[in-house]
Amino acid sequence: MMPVPFRLDTVVWELTRACTFSCRYCGSRAGSPLPDEMGPAEQLGVADQLVAMRVRRVVLLGGEVFLKTGWERVAARLMEGGCKVSVITNGWLVDKAQADHLVDVGIPYVAVSIDGTREVHDENRLAGSFDRAVAAVEELHSHGITTAVITTMNHASAPTLRELHATIRDAGADVWQIQACTPFGNAAFARELVPTADDLREVVRLVAELSCPELPILAADNIGYFTPEESRIRGRRGMRFGGCSAGLSMAGIDSTGNVRGCEALYDSRFIEGNLRDLPLDEIWSDPNAFAYNRAFTLEKLTGICSTCEVRGRCAGGCRSMNWACHGDTNGSVTCLR
Repeated sequence: MMPVPFRLDTVVWELTRACTFSCRYCGSRAGSPLPDEMGPAEQLGVADQLVAMRVRRVVLLGGEVFLKTGWERVAARLMEGGCKVSVITNGWLVDKAQADHLVDVGIPYVAVSIDGTREVHDENRLAGSFDRAVAAVEELHSHGITTAVITTMNHASAPTLRELHATIRDAGADVWQIQACTPFGNAAFARELVPTADDLREVVRLVAELSCPELPILAADNIGYFTPEESRIRGRRGMRFGGCSAGLSMAGIDSTGNVRGCEALYDSRFIEGNLRDLPLDEIWSDPNAFAYNRAFTLEKLTGICSTCEVRGRCAGGCRSMNWACHGDTNGSVTCLR
């Protein structure tokens, strides 16, 4: 098989579907582990594949990572091989002992999910989850771990984000990322939570206004594109959206070994192969894989994207949001131009 001209840089890896919650807007319907999840030995083998492919960055998530037996061995194997490893958690299991353990393992970066102020966060997760998530940020910060907050913004939480900003800042977070709720998984049955265009516009304004060196705020790749605030909302001043990277430089792995271009594309039609059948480098090198991006041409764009002056750079925006909202990867549903 001839090599393809795409280097795998970043992998988002769902270690388990087991979770302390089953949130109303969870994109993977986490809660209980799947019966055929990869075991510790299989996951160590996958880690070795990622190291061999010289993947630069691996994000470990769930479900809840800390419910997966052997997660720390997987993280250690990756880091020993030169991968930069980060963990995303809901914070419920993060106390001083867990933070001590993270330091011992050597995890340098942890993100905690906080999706709104106490009332809206707890309503969609579990009573008490907001306070424990904020406490987790404080504990991680006190241990010298670079700590992010990731907010999956939905229609109910959007009006609370300005108030949430002060809480996140005071807890000691180093960075805040806001992403839009995508109607996959549980959220497909709670579509009233999908943010509106007005919600997204408010997020863009908030990020542009409140982001500062003390608490950088960034809008994720499923929010906006090329509004007047574009150069101030993507993390670094002057940075602009460069198109969906699924299958071009990024891949997702789920707990049973399925490989997708992005873990947000939680639909079976986007599975490119399974690691129990083929090694990752063969799946990645298949010239027919990830066709929605690798075989993309501007002629495939639909709607307002087909005539937009920045279509060559944006290419229709986030594939997962487009697909989940109208079953087409080739036209943005979150463009605010």
